[in-house]
Amino acid sequence: MITRKIVLGLAVSLDGFIEGPNGEYDWCFTDQDYGLSEFSNRIDALVMGRKTFDITKGYDGPNPWSHAKTYVFSRTMKTTPGIEVLSGAMVETMNQLRQQPGKDIWLFGGADLTTQFVNHSLIDEYWLSVHPVLLGAGKPLFHNITNRKNLTLIESKVYDTGLVSLKYQPT
Repeated sequence: MITRKIVLGLAVSLDGFIEGPNGEYDWCFTDQDYGLSEFSNRIDALVMGRKTFDITKGYDGPNPWSHAKTYVFSRTMKTTPGIEVLSGAMVETMNQLRQQPGKDIWLFGGADLTTQFVNHSLIDEYWLSVHPVLLGAGKPLFHNITNRKNLTLIESKVYDTGLVSLKYQPT
């Protein structure tokens, strides 16, 4: 029995990118909370790929997920204090994590790991914070999706900055 949801929660540009052409994310709004504190209370685990982990190591802003256990999927990463490195079969590993007691699990990125989660139907909720910026190029959020995924909008919120928060569930 699945007890915990896997929630993809990411910032995305209006033209569908999660990073600019040079890997930058300075376009992401940080002037207010945008629901992150409430979301942080829902989760107690974070899952990401090694490249995303490397990027987050340099982040010096507030850390609303410091209470969450961090899991990193990697075949090359060595043991790191406070991080559990996952290198086994992704579907089986995630289903085991979902069956453990706890709160929801945040799929934090990156694009390749997200693609695998989408293609294996592991995502229970998509929470996209659409920023009103056109980057023109960069790393797309969704690529190489093997089958159509129908989603149902479960919540939307528009902020005065133009950021739109969208939450979807697979149909």
